[in-house]
Amino acid sequence: MLQLRPNCECCDRDLPADSSDALICSFECTFCRDCALHTHQGVCPNCSGELLQRPRRPAAKLLKYPASSVRVNKS
Repeated sequence: MLQLRPNCECCDRDLPADSSDALICSFECTFCRDCALHTHQGVCPNCSGELLQRPRRPAAKLLKYPASSVRVNKS
């Protein structure tokens, strides 16, 4: 199950579980759309993987399977 990390690793922008602006790689490195496309050109700076829109978990499922609250920041 995806962690649904709460923020962009680059600029620390909040990315709620229902955000359509969150992009992830296959390792779940998480970036906002602006950083993913403009700063990293659609490639994860951590693993060189493709950054794609993160799936959104249905609100009813978030109650039983909540998003992560652990913030990840990379310098």
